[in-house]
Amino acid sequence: MVSERFPAPVDLDLRLVQCFTVVAEHQHFGRAAEALHTTQPSLSRQIRRLEQQVGVRLLDRTTRGTRLSEAGEVFLPQAQGLLRAAVEAMARTRAAARPGSITIGYTKGLVITAAVRALRDRTPDAEVHTRLLAWNDSRGALLEHRVDAVVTRLPFPTDRLRVTVLYDEPRVLVVPRDHRLAGKESVTLDDIADEPIPHVRQSDPLLNAYWRLDPRPDGRPAPDGPLVEALEDKHELIAAGQAVAIGPPLDHATGLHPSLTTVPLHGVEPSQVVLATRTDDRSRLVTAFRKHAEALLTGTHRAGPIRTT
Repeated sequence: MVSERFPAPVDLDLRLVQCFTVVAEHQHFGRAAEALHTTQPSLSRQIRRLEQQVGVRLLDRTTRGTRLSEAGEVFLPQAQGLLRAAVEAMARTRAAARPGSITIGYTKGLVITAAVRALRDRTPDAEVHTRLLAWNDSRGALLEHRVDAVVTRLPFPTDRLRVTVLYDEPRVLVVPRDHRLAGKESVTLDDIADEPIPHVRQSDPLLNAYWRLDPRPDGRPAPDGPLVEALEDKHELIAAGQAVAIGPPLDHATGLHPSLTTVPLHGVEPSQVVLATRTDDRSRLVTAFRKHAEALLTGTHRAGPIRTT
């Protein structure tokens, strides 16, 4: 009998598990092979090997693509959890070997220079790195230990995180330069009641609803706009006159498309710029950066005291 402390060996190749999750995401072997930079026959062989290791069929091929079998539906969330756990295990191990290193993430349009410089000046022995993150990657980057602290915008799920509000930031309307509302001192939601607002594919529902202001304060749904793959695609659509958007106050130096402009949006709650770290992270560098961020990254729109959750 194998003890619980020393379970029986499991022959499961994580590279094959990753291949499975990519096929499940794309529901098509050809597109998945392209995403993995391999060939379709090679990917098919890898999936067969995984199915042999697990002992069941995980995917069913149809004339319209590929779908998960019943067993595959059960295995997918477990597979994703295995990959997350492997990434976290490697990151924690590497971090333990580099206690004098910190990586600070930030999202587009936010400046962290003052706090980073202060940290480098006060801890000259430390390795201080910075990383620009995608607008919707803050939580994932923290929990996967790709970064140790993030300066970003709410909303996103904050469980397992310590989040401190640094300052409030107004939300603005993003329109083409030749739009009927361009150049106005401010606009309200009534001014854009019928303007289509894009959806970003695979966006977190919380983020999607927040930046579309959906539903509106009176309960009406936000007008539907085109479905786009990424933020850059959204800007192209707006520049072409097919939609407008609500966003943070970016300018052309911080990522706004050159054909677009912004107009202050009146009567809408501001967004919040926050510092987020892992709840269980007690490293001296994270603690030091938090102190510098709270002192120096207060922004020009800060309203009220710093709040921590």
